[in-house]
Amino acid sequence: MIDISRSVAVSDFRLVRQSNILAVIHKATEGGDYVDAACAARRPAAEAAGLLWGTYHFGTGQSPGAQQAAFFLSVSRPGPRTLLCLDLEANENNPSSSMRLEQAEEFVQAVAAATGRLPMVYVHPTWANGDPLPNSGLSLGARITPASILARCGLWVADYHDSPEIPLAWEATGWRLWQYAGDETDSRPAYGQTSIVRGVSHCDRNLFNGDATALFRLWSAAS
Repeated sequence: MIDISRSVAVSDFRLVRQSNILAVIHKATEGGDYVDAACAARRPAAEAAGLLWGTYHFGTGQSPGAQQAAFFLSVSRPGPRTLLCLDLEANENNPSSSMRLEQAEEFVQAVAAATGRLPMVYVHPTWANGDPLPNSGLSLGARITPASILARCGLWVADYHDSPEIPLAWEATGWRLWQYAGDETDSRPAYGQTSIVRGVSHCDRNLFNGDATALFRLWSAAS
């Protein structure tokens, strides 16, 4: 599985599928007003190529979580087999506008109320545990606990190590998706890989915690 945004050039989703990729998750929105214009345009070609389709929202601190959720859904226009995801991480371009825990919880609640499905939550273990990031010192400011609605969401963990660390809130359930690496350049594949994903200039690489049947089941349930 790969995840991409408009910064990634796509030449042919059929070649992506032929690279043994089963699914793509595309950035749809950020904050309360940014739309990734490539998302809607690429969806028909991706689905026609046989790829499972998902979208994610990059959360920020600029507007209420419910407002961001409504904006995301209006742009994403999810179908019954569209995986929905919240990207919960530090806003490196504007650290003071990083999404806060209560905003993330409100976002998830709003998506669930509107669709009947909980979104996936993409998060780094350090950020989820409320600890400072090693390089920037930024933190979520609070720890996600098992009692949070976020812990009921499937975990899409970002951890570029040999095996992923599981945030405390998800210790009982583990991870569903693991972003383990990203292509360093257009011509240099991700760490531990020997091949480029064809059809795209570069991409983040992800694994699913299960077999293909379970992956299709996850996409159908989208929770």
